[in-house]
Amino acid sequence: MSTIAEPIHLCAVTNGFDVIGDVHGQFDKLVGLLQVLGYRETAGAWRHPDRMAIFLGDLIDRGPKQWATVDLVRRMIDAGTARCVMGNHELNAIAWVTRDPAKPGKFLRDHHMPGNLAQHQTFLEEVEGTRHQEIIAWFKTLPLWLDLGKLRIVHACWHQESMSQLEPLLGPNQTLTDELIVLGNKRGHRAFEALEVVCKGPDIRLQAGISFQENYGELPNEVRLSWWLPDVEWRTRPYSGPPVIFGHYWFTGIPEVISKQFACLDYSVAKGGPLVAYRWDGESELSSEKLEWV
Repeated sequence: MSTIAEPIHLCAVTNGFDVIGDVHGQFDKLVGLLQVLGYRETAGAWRHPDRMAIFLGDLIDRGPKQWATVDLVRRMIDAGTARCVMGNHELNAIAWVTRDPAKPGKFLRDHHMPGNLAQHQTFLEEVEGTRHQEIIAWFKTLPLWLDLGKLRIVHACWHQESMSQLEPLLGPNQTLTDELIVLGNKRGHRAFEALEVVCKGPDIRLQAGISFQENYGELPNEVRLSWWLPDVEWRTRPYSGPPVIFGHYWFTGIPEVISKQFACLDYSVAKGGPLVAYRWDGESELSSEKLEWV
């Protein structure tokens, strides 16, 4: 049975969804945004009387209160007041602790590669010990995407071809399996390419000697493609379907939707930007008027 073709129907239990962008450990901004959206902390979890929050992943790394952020989101999910998809930083955190079966003594995410430890150090310091393994186990329960019928949620890119490649390797509700964790970290494997697209977006490799300074201070030899633009020719066919809300792309400036079909909610909160939410109430066309931020 296809795990992609059957949307999740949650509208029976809520009057709307509040989709929240990449938090990156900015706990105080998250609390402030939830308050603006009308959520209140009751019986150990943040709740709204008739709405549900959906987080776009990247709860961790870069920010000052990563454990508190994960704990807040986890409590909401346990209480049935939120959902959360997996971001590339949760994916990286899983690979960091997963041993590479083909390389004894090594991990799927190289601990010695420049930038890997620096990016992840604050999280490791906050959760060292038994709490670390507990959080990684919870990360593995996060779906890679959510299809709500009239709305689609993914961390980086909704790409049906990549999702179809991943489908045979998925666990229940679009979750990672142990096999996919390994194959998804093997550069050159089809599962690696597909997982990269969904969680990190499509890239183009630059020519030798050329680099591009991204706004979080790294010098990669790849550049992220703006996959939502109609003139970006990398997919086999144009996207057709309900609106897609995603994060990941470090937008700046005053938050606004990209178009009636696409909205990115990542506005560089880890670099002092706002934490952004989209208040979706069943509309078939996205509007900047539905955005809230702190």
